[in-house]
Amino acid sequence: MQGLQTAVAHRPRAHGPRRRAVVAQQTPAPPASSALSCSVLVLNRLYMAVHVVNVRRAFGLLCCEMAEVVHFEDGTFGTYSFDSWREMSELRAENKRPEDDWIRAVNFEIQVPRVIRLLRYDRLPKHKLNLNRRNVLARDGHTCQYCGRKFATLQLSIDHVVPRSRGGETTWENVVCACLACNVKKGGRTPKEAHMKLIHPPVRPKRNPLLLLKLNNPKYESWRTWLDGAHWEVGGGG
Repeated sequence: MQGLQTAVAHRPRAHGPRRRAVVAQQTPAPPASSALSCSVLVLNRLYMAVHVVNVRRAFGLLCCEMAEVVHFEDGTFGTYSFDSWREMSELRAENKRPEDDWIRAVNFEIQVPRVIRLLRYDRLPKHKLNLNRRNVLARDGHTCQYCGRKFATLQLSIDHVVPRSRGGETTWENVVCACLACNVKKGGRTPKEAHMKLIHPPVRPKRNPLLLLKLNNPKYESWRTWLDGAHWEVGGGG
């Protein structure tokens, strides 16, 4: 346990140019797709989804015995303490799957859990989904709703279908993801006036669109088992 905490929670400090160079060689910055950048679904004591945390936080809860791993495989699931999950990881290490993530500690290797369960938390808080740029882009799949092309985040904007200058409100049903070129082309007109057709009419999402993007990744497939119990309150703004 101590080895994992050291590997996950602590980083050496550099003192002077030479020291910084040595540290850079020994501990290169992990890529964005590294195990530590993954997400972990958190269940309450009643097995209902309540939160999503990063890997560091998840292992912190496991090490403090505030949570246990919930592992779903072949239609059944089992629960594991940190120590038993470490033992399970040793058994699974020889048959790693492409969608699994692993962390190398000082003297052992452990698999990153996808789901953990809090041992002393029963409440089910409301998950308010705010209407903001990030959630709109996630809802529309980072795809311009006029030309149908996918773009990087910085190349996208939020367009009001009925322009605000014409009384259009900032609601889920009146905003869409649009590339910069289409947004300029449309200007202060409605799609009909600009002779532009919406690929999908904007709707209020029933579930957190960021979670839906996660579910499209094979590594988070096990989340589907638990997300039916999550209650999302979709907000109108913020």
